Amino acid sequence: MHKLIFASHNAHKTKEIAAIFNGLFQIASLHDIGFFEEIIESGDTLEENAAIKANAVFGVTQLDCFADDTGLMVDALDGKPGVYTARYAGPERDANLNNQKLLFELQNHTNRTASFVTIIHLIFNGKSYQFKGELKGYIAQEAKGTEGFGYDPIFVPLGSDRTLAQMSLLEKNQLSHRAKAFQQMLQFFKEELT
Repeated sequence: MHKLIFASHNAHKTKEIAAIFNGLFQIASLHDIGFFEEIIESGDTLEENAAIKANAVFGVTQLDCFADDTGLMVDALDGKPGVYTARYAGPERDANLNNQKLLFELQNHTNRTASFVTIIHLIFNGKSYQFKGELKGYIAQEAKGTEGFGYDPIFVPLGSDRTLAQMSLLEKNQLSHRAKAFQQMLQFFKEELT
């Protein structure tokens, strides 16, 4: 089976993605291949950061690989936190602090619309491709729910009255920005490999 390296150490995300690919590829994390060099995400956009991560792994391994980067874009805050989504409240990447900071900054705003965007940068047979998934919604008044991670407790998808953290993993995976981006990549492989 063809191996595809996921430029991440996150075992949970790797397992989630392996389930989407359902045996089409063997998905290996950086931990699985013994890659422990720190990759500095110095890009100004999600696209640049995803490319930096994928190119760093390809440069060392010369193997087919992909990386993703996700950002939360809040309209009233001119697209922030955006590329700084994970470290919005500081370099320690604390999800609770990020959520508190965002709720605080939105307290005087009536427009709470936002969107999650995931960009995937794939290097396959030496060529680069990018895929994008987006989930529109709004920021809730307070955190609710215990599932998921990151901003899930304060993000309500369009057409729902529950936050992502109030949904099961199965429900979230049917509508999430990450799932949409990976479905595009899966479609690409189905066309490429037939």
